[in-house]
Amino acid sequence: MTTANVSRVAATRAMTTSTTSTRRVMASKYIARTATTTTTDARGRAHRRAGAIALGGFEDLPRSGLEGQALTFPHKKDFPSRAAVLSNIPDECFKKDTAKSLMYAAVSTAMTVGCGLIAAATLPLQAAWWPAWLAYAAVNGTIATGCWVIAHECGHNAFSDNRFIQDAVGYALHSALLVPYFSWQRSHAVHHSRTNHLTEGETHVPYVKGELKGDLNLKAKKNLGEGPFAILQLVTHLVFGWPAYLLTGATGGSARGVTNHFLPNINTGALELFPGSWKKKVYYSDIGVFAFVGVLAAWVAQCGWAPFVALYLGPYLFVNFWLVLYTWLQHTDVDVQHLAADEWSYIKGAFLTIDRPYGPVFDFLHHRIGSTHVAHHVECAIPHYKAVEATEALKTKYPEYYLYDPTPIWAAMMRVASKCVAVEKRGEGKGAMWTFTDGTA
Repeated sequence: MTTANVSRVAATRAMTTSTTSTRRVMASKYIARTATTTTTDARGRAHRRAGAIALGGFEDLPRSGLEGQALTFPHKKDFPSRAAVLSNIPDECFKKDTAKSLMYAAVSTAMTVGCGLIAAATLPLQAAWWPAWLAYAAVNGTIATGCWVIAHECGHNAFSDNRFIQDAVGYALHSALLVPYFSWQRSHAVHHSRTNHLTEGETHVPYVKGELKGDLNLKAKKNLGEGPFAILQLVTHLVFGWPAYLLTGATGGSARGVTNHFLPNINTGALELFPGSWKKKVYYSDIGVFAFVGVLAAWVAQCGWAPFVALYLGPYLFVNFWLVLYTWLQHTDVDVQHLAADEWSYIKGAFLTIDRPYGPVFDFLHHRIGSTHVAHHVECAIPHYKAVEATEALKTKYPEYYLYDPTPIWAAMMRVASKCVAVEKRGEGKGAMWTFTDGTA
């Protein structure tokens, strides 16, 4: 955020009581006025979007549950500034409650450990019991993803105003999941700072048609067929994607090239992922991960491989599945474009994030990371227990920009895996878009 924007947001939050009261009265009047026209306005927006897409010549593009909404708004000249968007989120949403954050961390940790203890006490370590152990891996990996999300919140400075407590919790939880805490904190901050940027994005940056990786991906789709290609995409992303990203920067885009979250000097691109003092922090992260690897090695030496594989490795792989799935689906779909440098801005990239219906169970276990992801990208320092309120504010104030796809998660996953192969440039000038193609058109 620029100094000017920071000042504007600070000024907004420092309004006097009388000003705040006036704002509340005006807001009440606005809500009352618009409540009677919600249906009409929604229909009007849908009609305008459909018309804009048709006029722009993009009617042949496939549709997600967004129905082309994301294809229209980034080119508007009156797109709001980040400061303006933040000023429309209630001040309460930016306040962190350390005790509440610690409670959520404790609950996720206790559920993870408890599930492991129950499995260890009840399931025999025998080959015949592998279906039960697979079920346990899926269940406890899903639960443990909540610990990952809490550590993710620490990395965003959304956990506590006490930096020591925040980093201690994040460092411990991420190290236990073999995640280099400070390394990931930096790379993930870059992801947020360049969300849906075509060339400078970080994580799940799309391949481009006409470039080597894009053309290879399109050729693979053509040769394999849609079903096998989708399966290949799912396996490479959800099974191998996370370690590949940590070790090589896979899906991180060409701007930084090959990177490594444990060795900060590996960087083959034009932009440096770990500049300056971040290199030292990478090594601090290594200490935590390698220390926990030592704990795991001692466990294997004492008890053998079977308990380690059954109780830890299985759930660990499912944690990786979930964290990649969230990142992938919240930023990718057939009618969600990526923006070139001359069109991109922070807030446009944030509003090109997609909220999805993960349901009450996953929302509870994963602290609503997938159903409030737009608000998270608008301002990542909002605690997860304030994200619903922030989301409602964005939906109310910016209904034409807020993206929600009601498609069931598993259907959305298959659509993204089979159809989002590479992006191509469509149109010229300010009307140009970089949209996905699967090579069949």
